[in-house]
Amino acid sequence: MANPNATSKATRINQREGRTATREIRRQQLIDATIESISKYGISGTTMATVTRLAGLSLGIVNFHFESKEKLFEETLRYLAEEHRDYWLKEFRKDGMSAPDRLLAIVDSEFHPDICSRKKLTVWTAFYGEAGYRASYRKIMTEMDTERWETTKNLCETIIQEGGYKGLDAGAVADTLEGLHDGFCLNIMIYPGEFGVEDAKARVRAYLTTAFPKHFEMPEQPCLQG
Repeated sequence: MANPNATSKATRINQREGRTATREIRRQQLIDATIESISKYGISGTTMATVTRLAGLSLGIVNFHFESKEKLFEETLRYLAEEHRDYWLKEFRKDGMSAPDRLLAIVDSEFHPDICSRKKLTVWTAFYGEAGYRASYRKIMTEMDTERWETTKNLCETIIQEGGYKGLDAGAVADTLEGLHDGFCLNIMIYPGEFGVEDAKARVRAYLTTAFPKHFEMPEQPCLQG
Protein backbone atom coordinates (compact mmCIF):
# COMPACT_ATOMS: atom_id res chain seq x y z
CA MET A 1 0.00 0.00 0.00
CA ALA A 2 1.31 3.45 -0.92
CA ASN A 3 2.50 5.68 1.88
CA PRO A 4 0.09 8.66 1.99
CA ASN A 5 2.82 10.85 3.53
CA ALA A 6 5.31 10.28 0.73
CA THR A 7 5.94 13.09 -1.73
CA SER A 8 4.25 12.76 -5.11
CA LYS A 9 7.64 12.33 -6.76
CA ALA A 10 8.59 9.55 -4.34
CA THR A 11 5.25 7.82 -4.92
CA ARG A 12 5.74 7.88 -8.68
CA ILE A 13 9.25 6.44 -8.38
CA ASN A 14 8.14 3.71 -5.98
CA GLN A 15 5.23 2.74 -8.22
CA ARG A 16 7.45 2.66 -11.28
CA GLU A 17 10.54 1.00 -9.80
CA GLY A 18 9.02 -1.19 -7.08
CA ARG A 19 11.47 -3.51 -5.38
CA THR A 20 13.83 -3.50 -8.38
CA ALA A 21 15.04 0.08 -7.93
CA THR A 22 18.81 0.39 -8.20
CA ARG A 23 21.00 1.50 -5.32
CA GLU A 24 21.58 4.83 -7.06
CA ILE A 25 17.84 5.49 -7.42
CA ARG A 26 17.17 4.70 -3.76
CA ARG A 27 20.04 6.90 -2.57
CA GLN A 28 18.74 9.78 -4.66
CA GLN A 29 15.22 9.26 -3.32
CA LEU A 30 16.54 9.51 0.22
CA ILE A 31 18.55 12.63 -0.57
CA ASP A 32 15.50 14.25 -2.20
CA ALA A 33 13.43 13.34 0.84
CA THR A 34 16.08 14.82 3.14
CA ILE A 35 15.93 18.11 1.22
CA GLU A 36 12.14 18.04 1.55
CA SER A 37 12.29 17.25 5.26
CA ILE A 38 14.87 19.91 6.14
CA SER A 39 12.92 22.52 4.16
CA LYS A 40 9.78 21.62 6.16
CA TYR A 41 11.10 20.73 9.61
CA GLY A 42 14.62 22.15 9.78
CA ILE A 43 17.79 20.31 10.74
CA SER A 44 16.71 19.48 14.28
CA GLY A 45 13.27 18.28 13.18
CA THR A 46 14.57 16.00 10.46
CA THR A 47 15.07 12.37 11.48
CA MET A 48 15.50 9.09 9.68
CA ALA A 49 11.77 8.60 10.25
CA THR A 50 10.75 11.87 8.56
CA VAL A 51 13.04 11.12 5.62
CA THR A 52 11.78 7.58 5.06
CA ARG A 53 8.18 8.71 5.45
CA LEU A 54 8.59 11.38 2.75
CA ALA A 55 10.46 8.90 0.54
CA GLY A 56 7.75 6.28 1.05
CA LEU A 57 10.39 3.76 2.10
CA SER A 58 11.12 1.66 5.16
CA LEU A 59 13.53 2.70 7.89
CA GLY A 60 15.71 -0.27 7.03
CA ILE A 61 16.32 1.15 3.55
CA VAL A 62 17.88 4.37 4.79
CA ASN A 63 20.01 2.45 7.30
CA PHE A 64 21.19 0.23 4.46
CA HIS A 65 22.23 3.12 2.23
CA PHE A 66 23.58 5.51 4.88
CA GLU A 67 25.42 4.63 8.06
CA SER A 68 23.90 7.47 10.09
CA LYS A 69 21.83 10.61 9.91
CA GLU A 70 25.04 12.63 9.88
CA LYS A 71 26.25 10.72 6.81
CA LEU A 72 22.91 11.23 5.07
CA PHE A 73 23.03 14.96 5.81
CA GLU A 74 26.60 15.21 4.55
CA GLU A 75 25.73 13.45 1.30
CA THR A 76 22.69 15.70 0.86
CA LEU A 77 24.85 18.79 1.22
CA ARG A 78 27.41 17.32 -1.18
CA TYR A 79 24.67 16.61 -3.71
CA LEU A 80 23.44 20.22 -3.60
CA ALA A 81 27.00 21.55 -3.92
CA GLU A 82 27.84 19.31 -6.88
CA GLU A 83 24.53 20.09 -8.58
CA HIS A 84 25.35 23.79 -8.29
CA ARG A 85 28.91 23.32 -9.57
CA ASP A 86 27.88 21.11 -12.49
CA TYR A 87 25.29 23.63 -13.62
CA TRP A 88 27.48 26.73 -13.70
CA LEU A 89 30.36 24.82 -15.29
CA LYS A 90 28.08 23.51 -18.03
CA GLU A 91 26.86 27.03 -18.82
CA PHE A 92 30.32 28.59 -18.51
CA ARG A 93 31.91 26.09 -20.94
CA LYS A 94 29.56 26.65 -23.85
CA ASP A 95 31.33 27.44 -27.12
CA GLY A 96 31.58 30.85 -28.73
CA MET A 97 31.16 32.97 -25.61
CA SER A 98 33.03 36.13 -24.72
CA ALA A 99 34.36 36.83 -21.22
CA PRO A 100 31.30 39.01 -20.35
CA ASP A 101 29.01 36.26 -21.68
CA ARG A 102 30.73 33.67 -19.50
CA LEU A 103 30.53 35.94 -16.46
CA LEU A 104 26.79 36.39 -17.01
CA ALA A 105 26.44 32.63 -17.47
CA ILE A 106 27.82 32.15 -13.96
CA VAL A 107 25.49 34.84 -12.60
CA ASP A 108 22.44 33.31 -14.27
CA SER A 109 23.41 29.86 -13.01
CA GLU A 110 23.51 31.17 -9.44
CA PHE A 111 19.89 32.22 -9.77
CA HIS A 112 18.51 29.45 -11.97
CA PRO A 113 15.16 28.26 -10.54
CA ASP A 114 16.39 24.65 -10.31
CA ILE A 115 19.36 25.75 -8.20
CA CYS A 116 17.89 28.75 -6.41
CA SER A 117 14.52 27.36 -5.33
CA ARG A 118 13.19 28.41 -1.92
CA LYS A 119 13.26 24.77 -0.83
CA LYS A 120 16.96 24.35 -1.61
CA LEU A 121 17.85 27.79 -0.26
CA THR A 122 16.17 26.83 3.01
CA VAL A 123 18.36 23.74 3.20
CA TRP A 124 21.53 25.68 2.40
CA THR A 125 20.72 28.17 5.13
CA ALA A 126 19.89 25.42 7.61
CA PHE A 127 23.29 23.78 7.14
CA TYR A 128 25.11 27.10 7.26
CA GLY A 129 23.34 28.21 10.42
CA GLU A 130 23.61 24.94 12.34
CA ALA A 131 26.78 24.93 14.44
CA GLY A 132 27.00 21.14 14.42
CA TYR A 133 27.16 21.02 10.62
CA ARG A 134 29.15 24.19 9.90
CA ALA A 135 32.45 22.30 9.73
CA SER A 136 31.01 19.86 7.20
CA TYR A 137 29.64 22.80 5.23
CA ARG A 138 33.06 24.45 5.05
CA LYS A 139 34.80 21.19 4.19
CA ILE A 140 32.51 20.45 1.27
CA MET A 141 32.10 24.00 0.00
CA THR A 142 35.59 25.51 0.29
CA GLU A 143 37.09 23.87 -2.79
CA MET A 144 34.01 24.46 -4.95
CA ASP A 145 33.62 28.08 -3.82
CA THR A 146 37.30 28.74 -4.50
CA GLU A 147 37.04 27.24 -7.99
CA ARG A 148 34.08 29.51 -8.86
CA TRP A 149 35.74 32.57 -7.32
CA GLU A 150 38.97 32.01 -9.26
CA THR A 151 37.03 31.49 -12.48
CA THR A 152 35.14 34.73 -11.87
CA LYS A 153 38.34 36.59 -11.02
CA ASN A 154 40.03 35.39 -14.23
CA LEU A 155 37.06 36.54 -16.30
CA CYS A 156 37.14 39.93 -14.59
CA GLU A 157 40.87 40.24 -15.32
CA THR A 158 40.19 39.57 -19.00
CA ILE A 159 37.41 42.18 -19.09
CA ILE A 160 39.61 44.74 -17.32
CA GLN A 161 42.37 44.21 -19.88
CA GLU A 162 39.98 44.34 -22.83
CA GLY A 163 38.31 47.53 -21.63
CA GLY A 164 41.41 49.28 -20.36
CA TYR A 165 39.72 49.86 -17.01
CA LYS A 166 41.89 51.65 -14.47
CA GLY A 167 41.84 51.24 -10.71
CA LEU A 168 39.79 48.04 -10.76
CA ASP A 169 40.85 44.95 -8.85
CA ALA A 170 39.52 41.71 -10.32
CA GLY A 171 39.61 39.96 -6.98
CA ALA A 172 37.56 42.71 -5.33
CA VAL A 173 34.93 42.49 -8.08
CA ALA A 174 34.80 38.70 -7.65
CA ASP A 175 34.38 39.16 -3.88
CA THR A 176 31.52 41.60 -4.44
CA LEU A 177 29.78 39.25 -6.85
CA GLU A 178 30.00 36.39 -4.35
CA GLY A 179 28.53 38.65 -1.67
CA LEU A 180 25.71 39.75 -3.97
CA HIS A 181 24.90 36.13 -4.81
CA ASP A 182 24.66 35.17 -1.15
CA GLY A 183 22.70 38.23 -0.13
CA PHE A 184 20.19 38.03 -2.95
CA CYS A 185 19.62 34.33 -2.39
CA LEU A 186 18.74 35.19 1.19
CA ASN A 187 16.30 37.84 -0.05
CA ILE A 188 14.67 35.33 -2.39
CA MET A 189 14.12 32.97 0.51
CA ILE A 190 12.87 35.56 3.02
CA TYR A 191 10.79 37.76 0.69
CA PRO A 192 9.34 35.39 -1.93
CA GLY A 193 6.50 37.71 -2.90
CA GLU A 194 8.71 40.76 -3.26
CA PHE A 195 12.06 39.56 -4.57
CA GLY A 196 12.72 36.83 -7.12
CA VAL A 197 15.44 35.42 -9.34
CA GLU A 198 14.85 38.00 -12.07
CA ASP A 199 15.24 40.82 -9.53
CA ALA A 200 18.49 39.25 -8.35
CA LYS A 201 19.89 38.90 -11.86
CA ALA A 202 18.93 42.49 -12.67
CA ARG A 203 20.65 43.78 -9.54
CA VAL A 204 23.87 41.92 -10.35
CA ARG A 205 23.79 43.20 -13.92
CA ALA A 206 23.36 46.72 -12.57
CA TYR A 207 26.51 46.25 -10.50
CA LEU A 208 28.43 44.88 -13.48
CA THR A 209 27.36 47.94 -15.48
CA THR A 210 28.90 50.24 -12.89
CA ALA A 211 32.08 48.13 -12.75
CA PHE A 212 32.44 47.49 -16.50
CA PRO A 213 30.36 50.12 -18.37
CA LYS A 214 32.01 49.29 -21.71
CA HIS A 215 30.89 45.67 -21.51
CA PHE A 216 27.49 45.66 -19.79
CA GLU A 217 24.28 47.65 -20.14
CA MET A 218 21.95 48.66 -17.35
CA PRO A 219 18.98 46.25 -17.21
CA GLU A 220 15.51 47.62 -17.75
CA GLN A 221 14.29 46.74 -14.25
CA PRO A 222 17.22 46.63 -11.83
CA CYS A 223 15.05 47.44 -8.82
CA LEU A 224 12.63 45.46 -6.70
CA GLN A 225 9.36 44.76 -8.36
CA GLY A 226 6.25 45.79 -6.47
